[in-house]
Amino acid sequence: MSNFLTWLTDFNNSVNGFVWGKGLYLLLITGVVMTVVTGVFQITKIRHWFAETLGSLFKKDVSGHVKGKSISQFQALCTALAATIGVGNIAGVAAAIVGGGPGAVFWMWIAAFFGMMTNYSENVLGIYFRRKNENGEWSGGAMYFLQDGLGSYKGCKHIAKILAILFSVFCILASFGIGAMGQINKIVVNIVSAFDIPSLSSNVIYEGVSMYHVIIGIVLVVIAALIIVGGLKRIANFAEKIVPFMVVLFITGSLIIIGINYADIGAAFASIFKYAFTVPAALGGVGGIVIKDIVTQGCKRGVFSNEAGLGSSVMVHSNSNVVEPVRQGMWGIFEVFADTMIVCTMTALVVLTSGAIDLNTGALLMEGAGDATLVAKAFSGVFGIWGERFIAIAILLFAFTTVLGWDHYGTKAWEYLFGTKAVLVYKILHLATIMFGALLTSSLAWDISDTFNGLMMVPNLIAVLALSGLVMKITKNYIDRYFKGKDVKPMINVFPDIQAEEEKKL
Repeated sequence: MSNFLTWLTDFNNSVNGFVWGKGLYLLLITGVVMTVVTGVFQITKIRHWFAETLGSLFKKDVSGHVKGKSISQFQALCTALAATIGVGNIAGVAAAIVGGGPGAVFWMWIAAFFGMMTNYSENVLGIYFRRKNENGEWSGGAMYFLQDGLGSYKGCKHIAKILAILFSVFCILASFGIGAMGQINKIVVNIVSAFDIPSLSSNVIYEGVSMYHVIIGIVLVVIAALIIVGGLKRIANFAEKIVPFMVVLFITGSLIIIGINYADIGAAFASIFKYAFTVPAALGGVGGIVIKDIVTQGCKRGVFSNEAGLGSSVMVHSNSNVVEPVRQGMWGIFEVFADTMIVCTMTALVVLTSGAIDLNTGALLMEGAGDATLVAKAFSGVFGIWGERFIAIAILLFAFTTVLGWDHYGTKAWEYLFGTKAVLVYKILHLATIMFGALLTSSLAWDISDTFNGLMMVPNLIAVLALSGLVMKITKNYIDRYFKGKDVKPMINVFPDIQAEEEKKL
């Protein structure tokens, strides 16, 4: 087993270095381009997209339950947030700070700011190119706007199909990484630490893995199977109940800690901006990192957290009962905002105001804390042992809902490749990787997730860039009708029959 893990680590490091070396530029360029072509929509229309998302939660057509195969806009958001607000918001932020210093948080914000419009564009294209499958469910995602969008350009049909297949393959692999192994691993590590049972944890199977890990893994597989077998409807029903609760609970706990450590808030923000462009002494001298590493850490962990650029959440947003592509796109903006600008910032301030990091040198001061347990240690500094247990429970909820959301993503990718009748095979494989995640070392599970994210990102961003003109037209069409009062035909769907059917709902 150890020889296999060594080989897997070396191979993954090679692929990871290449993907995140080049893919990072593509990610940032796409975000900038989509921000420009939409007229900086996330700023110029901020009151509108807030009103159409957070401000519309009590509207029946937004949050009410939907008959048939579709889900409500709020359920789509909660399922997408279930998949995005996960380990990346807790352990991911800690890993970014430990690996890149406080300045990595700044680059998480930058990636999120431009990522809002990348996510917006993905969802606009997802709704515009979606169609019904043989079970009457909406199917949308990068594989479809690659095939029917990019593929409609002269000479691009075959390359678009290849990219659509690659995206689907990478999505399935990502669902095994970010959607299973990485999340489950953090659940197990934190539960074992916070709720130790010596008789189980001392029964070591191999280095770093005990019988306790195995038992937790089996329990999580069983619970996941009971929910996953019910399909998207059951996942969405679970997500809309758990996600708002867990977000409010975590933010409340974070605000209490930040409030207690209020004297260090100014210094925390100062360190974020200072070390965004300067290498901390502790990391530069010992770790040998450079500014590029800080940028990479921040952007990579940001994408791991909010998934903007992966094209993943499109697959659940496309199941929404929404008619207008732009309206679902605005939920995509809010998704990134809530995930990174709010939840990740809370986590960062908890870490930086807790005394875990020397804000002058960037050195880790909290003994026994690493990327997996740093936030838990910060909470325990205020709440004692219950602080660590609180984070263990928060990670359990955050990460487990992420696993459920990613099951839907992987299912849709599998459906694209093999058809609706074959999705049971995928679900069995996904459950197996949940178990595998409980048995991996923390760093390897995390690094594999990073690699799969990067691979999935490339074909999706190629499609978004290639179809940026279409996104601009759909956005302009919406603005002309809703802000300028022009009597123009709405752009709802690329297929005339779906366009006509959906147009009647306006």
